[in-house]
Formats: sequence, C-alpha cells, structure tokens
Amino acid sequence: MKLVIVESPTKAKTIQKFLPAGFSVKSSFGHVRDLPKTTLGVDVDKNFQPKYVVPTKAKKTVAELKKAAAKKEVILATDEDREGEAIAWHLAEALKLEPKQTNRIVFHEITKNAILEALKNPRGIDFNLVDAQQARRVLDRLVGYKLSPLLWKKIRRGLSAGRVQSVALRLVVEREREIEKFKPQEYWQIEAQLSKQDAQEEFLAKLTKKDGKTLAKLAITNKQQATTIVEELRNKNFVVGAVETKKFLSQPPPPFTTSSLQQAAAGRLGYSAKQTMRLAQQLYEGVAVGGQPVGLITYMRTDSLNLAGQFLQAAQKYLTEKFGASYHSGQARIFRTKTKGAQEAHEAIRPTDVGLDPSSVERFLEPRQFKLYRLIWQRALASQMAPAQFDKQKITILADNYELTASGSRLIFDGFLKVYPQKTKDEILPALRKNEALNLVRLLPQQHFTQPPARYSEATLIRALEDHGIGRPSTYAPTISVIQDRGYVQKNEDRRFQPEEIGFLVNDLLVKHFPQIVDIDFTAKMEKQLDDIAEGTTRWTPVVKEFYGPFNTNLKLKDKEIQKMQKPTGQKCPDCGADIVEKFGRFGKFHACSNYPDCRYTEKTDEEKAVAAKFAGEKCERCGADMVMKNGRFGPFLGCANYPNCKNIKNIEAKTGVACPQCQQGEIVAKRTKRGRTFYACNRYPECKFALWDKPTGEHCPRCQSLLVQKNGQPACSNKECA
Repeated sequence: MKLVIVESPTKAKTIQKFLPAGFSVKSSFGHVRDLPKTTLGVDVDKNFQPKYVVPTKAKKTVAELKKAAAKKEVILATDEDREGEAIAWHLAEALKLEPKQTNRIVFHEITKNAILEALKNPRGIDFNLVDAQQARRVLDRLVGYKLSPLLWKKIRRGLSAGRVQSVALRLVVEREREIEKFKPQEYWQIEAQLSKQDAQEEFLAKLTKKDGKTLAKLAITNKQQATTIVEELRNKNFVVGAVETKKFLSQPPPPFTTSSLQQAAAGRLGYSAKQTMRLAQQLYEGVAVGGQPVGLITYMRTDSLNLAGQFLQAAQKYLTEKFGASYHSGQARIFRTKTKGAQEAHEAIRPTDVGLDPSSVERFLEPRQFKLYRLIWQRALASQMAPAQFDKQKITILADNYELTASGSRLIFDGFLKVYPQKTKDEILPALRKNEALNLVRLLPQQHFTQPPARYSEATLIRALEDHGIGRPSTYAPTISVIQDRGYVQKNEDRRFQPEEIGFLVNDLLVKHFPQIVDIDFTAKMEKQLDDIAEGTTRWTPVVKEFYGPFNTNLKLKDKEIQKMQKPTGQKCPDCGADIVEKFGRFGKFHACSNYPDCRYTEKTDEEKAVAAKFAGEKCERCGADMVMKNGRFGPFLGCANYPNCKNIKNIEAKTGVACPQCQQGEIVAKRTKRGRTFYACNRYPECKFALWDKPTGEHCPRCQSLLVQKNGQPACSNKECA
C-alpha cells in the first residue's frame, strides 16, 4: 500500500480517481508546521534557525497522517513551487518519515497522464527550494515581528509592516502625492469635419501641423489661440495631400502567467486578485465534470510563458479542424518571459485539455468559475493563432500652411480575435485620391486639460510590482489584501487605490526611518537573492544575516528616537494640566492627555463635540435614559447611557443637505464602510441604493444634470461618461 499526501481535500479526491488499487490519497489541509504565533520563533543567535511548531488546528491531521503512513511508502505530491516544496519537507519532518520510505513527485496539471508520469519519475525533496522558502519566511517574520510593534507604539495598535506590503503601500502613496502636486494645463485640439465634394459621407481630420512644424500636445494653450486658428482655417481650401494604405498585423498575446491572469481578470471580469486565485485554485484542483473530478487548468502560480509540446500539438489540431488552417500560426509560437527571476522550467497557465472548450463544461461550473476558465482557455488557444490583419489608412490633408491627418482602419482577417475578442472598431475613410478637393462641413475646437497620473488599480499595481521585481506569483494577491485589511488604502468608486491618512503616516515613518524596508531596488535585490538560494548558488543564512544586522541596529536606535505620532491641540488636561493631543485609535482620531498612562483623561474631538451638542437631550425610547455619542467601527453613533443594562443604539446621520437624485425622497448622508472609508448614500437604503464615493456639492452638472462632487478640491461631474 502506498500513501500519497497532498495539501487539499479537493486535490486528494481528484488524484484518487486516477490511481490504481494500492494507492491511498490523503490531505494535509495546508501547512502542518509553522513559526509560533506568540513568539519570534527565530533564533537570531544561532544562525537564524527557525523554531517550527505544529499549530493546534493541524495536530489532529498530523496524528492521522502519522498513523496512515506507518509501514507504507509515502509519496509527497504537494504543489511544484517553493511553498509546495516546503510543505513536503514539513510533512516529512512532522511525520518523522524515513528518506528510504519517502518519494516526492511534481506535476503541472492534475490529469491522469500527468499523475501517472510523475509516479514514474519520483525524486527527493529539493532542499534549495525549501531553503528559499525558509529564507522568505524568516525574513518576513523578522520584519513583521520586530517592526510592527514599533508602529503600534508610535502610531497605534493593529498596524503592520512587511518587505513586500510596505513597498506596495509606498507605490500607492507616492502616486497619490504625484496627483496632489499635479497642476492641470489647458490645451486645445482642433478637428475638421470634412466630406467629398460629390458625396454626403463625412469624416474627421485632426490638425497636426502649422507652417511645416508638428503641433505638440500643448501647442494651443488657450481659447484665443484656438479661435484665431479656427478663423484662419475657415477661409482655407482643403485638399488631399497624400493617401497611405498599408497592412498591419496585430500579434496574439502570450498565455497567462499568474500576474497577467490577475490583471486580465480584473480588467475583463472585475475580479480581485484574491478572488481570481481562489477560482483558479478550484479549476486546478478539480471540478466535477460529468460526475468525475477533472483538473481543468495547469498550476496557477507561475511566471513562465512555456507551453508543453503536447499542448502545442493539440492546439494546432483543434484550431485547424475547428476554424481552418489559416487560423493557426503555422508553427508553434514560443514566448520568453521578461520577468525578473522567472522560472522557465514551469508552464504558463493553460487548459489541461484543449477539447474541453468553455461551452462543453459551462453547465458543470459556477458562473464565476466558468468566466475565468473561458478566459484562460481563450488566451492559451489565441497564443497559437494567426495574427489579426488590418488595413490601416492615413490621409494627409493640406489647407494652405496647415496640415491635418485622418486615420482609419478596417479588420480584414480576425485571426486570434476569433477566440480572444478585443475591442476593435472599423473606422473606414471614404475613397480619396491625391489633390482631391474637399468640403469643410464644420470646425470643432475642443478644450482639454492635462490629466494627473492614474491611481493604481489591482491590475496596474500588480504590474508595477512585477516590473520592479518585487514579490513572486504567490505573493501578489495576499500583498494587495493586507494593505486593504490594515486600512492603509481603500478602493474608490473607480476601483482604484487611494491611501488613507493612516497609510500616509505609516509610509512616511518607514521611508524616513527604515528606508531599506521600502526601497524598491533593495527589495528587488533581496528577491534576486531568494531566487539564487532556490537555484542553489547562495546559502540562505548569510542572506538573512546580512539583512538583519543593520536592520536590528537601526530598529533599536529608532525605538528611542521616534516620538509618538500625536498632534498638540493647544488645550490643557483638566485633570493634570498636561497638553491634550490628537492620537489615532482603533476607530480613528481622538483627543487624550499626553501624560498617558499616568493620566487617562480623554475627550471628544471638535467634530465629535459638535455632533454630541446636536443630539444633546435625546432620550432612549426603551428606558428613558440619556443617549450619548460614542465612536465605533462605522463612525459615531448614539448609545444608551444605561449600557450594559440597556443596549439600545441609534445611527447618527451625517447629513449633506443634498436631496437624493434617484428616489427624490431621501437625503444624501455620509456613511463608512467596514474598512473605515467614507462614502455618501441615500438615507432610504435599502429602498434606494444610490451611492457616491465623493461628497456631493449640491450643484448639478450643466451638461448632463448629474450631481457635482468634490474631486481633488475641484467640482466634477459624478457621471463617469460625462466626466
């Protein structure tokens, strides 16, 4: 009898179906050993040796696996990456497995052929991969366990710092500061609506040159300049100067890596990185198709663009039979990744069976699983298809000393777009010839303003981390989750990240006092060192030692140097006479005596005092006691003074005085999300679900009559299409 151990019960169930009699498959339910939660768990005086423990929740599983492994050959079939290799090693250690009774197998996909092939080629545990994962875990523990308490002391409890998360936060904060400093510049663009003299067909041409010189984006900076040019053009004759037509090939994108899958799922499906990885895990481990569990995709944590030869052959056969030979690229298309530290031996994310097209499995999948599987299937197949072909046309139009340009395109062969659709629009220009005279229908001067750099979305933040060599496929989703969970950043209505005040404070403290922790180049260099450990060219303990020495010395210095982040209010404590300061607590700002803990006097902020005065004298309808203002997770509320005998509470509506434009009955009030971000919504919720992220001004847009809101200190239309 042979025992196969994997991480998850779903994976175990799928693999069991592929194995012959004599094999038993069990799950470890994830990690069976980890660093302790309540202590550092790393002996910094003895080569940073980690002290692993079996968590309470895993003890029963370990006992059962020990019993099942007795006197059997054990096959460790955990995932193929560093994390999976480390789990295999931890299993061997926790179960006290003898090397002679233990084998390790790896596979890119959970299919019968892949599992049986892996069983034919067992190997031992790769300790280079184990060491790389250990080094990452130890480094992250040293930073988190040592630095987070400093943030608790200097700002407030519940905060955290980390090698990757703090760099991600810095990217978001620095982008926000770029936006705050940005000064928009006015510029104008001028288009001419033209037509052939013998036809009604009209087209647009954009002014591009004057006196033979190209007009830069900011060449026309005000209305007066634009008006002068328009008046000059109005009296000109428009003649075709040149007609250029050429074919353009649009090449298909490569198959998905973890990063590009997360980006595409965010852009096309609106999925978060965390949600994408959860769904991909389900598709990888096995979904019941026709009553049998089937692993539908290959391993989803990868930075490789490789595709197996078997898949390339199957893709060619499928595309040729389904669409015709012209739709295949003609030969296998091989992609090379440019990602720093990519592991080329792995495979890109692809379907395990080309024949399982989305329509054939849709009824077996949940809607979100189906959409993600369809995206993966389409992208992998498209990577092996012929390019899309377009006719591109460029027409140069002369108007005396001015030159205008009209561009058009027409799709003539869809190629890979047949399987992986993208937004394309035929813009067909009329048939024109050189020196042909044209009619001027109208001139269209348009005012524009330069725009600040865009805030990061999940997709663009992941791309930035990847481009800088920060983190690895398994870390992107948890990194983005943790900076939101800590309240450092929030998503606005455009699903883009904006830092909260606490995020600014944490980032600024780290940048000033711990520059290496948030330095992009330093963090990328450390990722490279972890890759070197995985390849066996570097030992892990010197890497940790090199980092920890300077870090620990600086930590001790800064613990004494950094003052508690608090702002004087100019008021004195009535109990002891010390200064009253503004601090951060679990539910935001509050005022307290600076002589804490000797004096524990606290008082409401000015904003809270104003709210409390507004509701002074309000009585509890249950017991008749006074209702007093309190602060909670979702902001201020009224609670009975007779608490805990009476637990009556009432919400406090922060009214804006703006009528709800949707239901015409309610009023827009300020509310807070679970993560503490303020938004504005109708007070008749859930009857009316109108909501905004930005505070309404009470005015309406002169163009579309939607509410105007405050954006970056300026009024802006709340209607995205209008704005």
